[in-house]
Amino acid sequence: MEPIQDTTTIANRSDFAQWAIERAAAIVAEQGGTLALAARGDGDEAIAGAANALGQAIVDAMLEVFDGLVGDD
Repeated sequence: MEPIQDTTTIANRSDFAQWAIERAAAIVAEQGGTLALAARGDGDEAIAGAANALGQAIVDAMLEVFDGLVGDD
């Protein structure tokens, strides 16, 4: 299944901040279950792995949009 891509216009810092909050919340909703399951008894290594994956997904989303804002020079 192809991911749905929404188009958002980011005209200022406030727009970017709002988008970032909404995108991070969506990522947590999508991937937070893995972290919750790991916390229920999979051990520290599994928790760390799930937390790192969640954090990396958020970082990747922020960098992707930032690269789009900056553009190619």
